[in-house]
Amino acid sequence: MPTMDEKPVALSIRPYRETDFDALISLWRKCSLIVPQNDPAGDVAFCLASADAELFVGQDRDQLAAAVMTGHDGHRGWIYYLAVAPDAQGQGMGRKMVRHAEAWLKDRGVPKVNLMIRDANEKVRNFYQAIGYECEPRIVMARRLIREEQ
Repeated sequence: MPTMDEKPVALSIRPYRETDFDALISLWRKCSLIVPQNDPAGDVAFCLASADAELFVGQDRDQLAAAVMTGHDGHRGWIYYLAVAPDAQGQGMGRKMVRHAEAWLKDRGVPKVNLMIRDANEKVRNFYQAIGYECEPRIVMARRLIREEQ
């Protein structure tokens, strides 16, 4: 149910198509999701090549207004690249995209979904907490296996 500041939206969610690429990258740029160490074209291609991942887009009329990437390792699901066009935020699109990704994971028997948020991104942390996500006491460790040539 939308909150007082959210308007109901008739968002049409479907799997990504190659013809969405330019609009998707533009959306990710507007949402500041593209960082130097990530190759968005490579991330899209990697997702599409996996049977355990999917990329969904949300259309509001004829505009690509939202997107989410999801995947799993058989035990835990993950949400990546959730984006809602800045001028469409606060209308429930982000929640709908997350719930769609969660349903996709649940249909595959995945019992839990995780996501990572940069520590300084309070706005995104608040969004996820508002839709039922909780911070868990974990340490995320990482090591880059592939680096851009310098």
